[in-house]
Amino acid sequence: MNTYTYKPQRVCSRQISFGLENGKLHDIHFVGGCNGNLNAISKLLEGQEANQAIRILKGNDCGGRGTSCADQLVRAVEEALRLEQST
Repeated sequence: MNTYTYKPQRVCSRQISFGLENGKLHDIHFVGGCNGNLNAISKLLEGQEANQAIRILKGNDCGGRGTSCADQLVRAVEEALRLEQST
């Protein structure tokens, strides 16, 4: 399993980490942000297909910021998938 760390922008969480194995998400952790909501997102996405998470969460907005912690996770996952495809 490859592990990735991402520094989100314009949201309350300060760091997102997760693992990718065979296109599935594992061990998603947020530092900062709305703890209860982000823990729920992490639990719901455990073992789910990364591309499905992207379809569900992409563009999710928090308070008119144009992004959210969930949307930032999507951006991180998209970046990780690009890295994995290039290797």
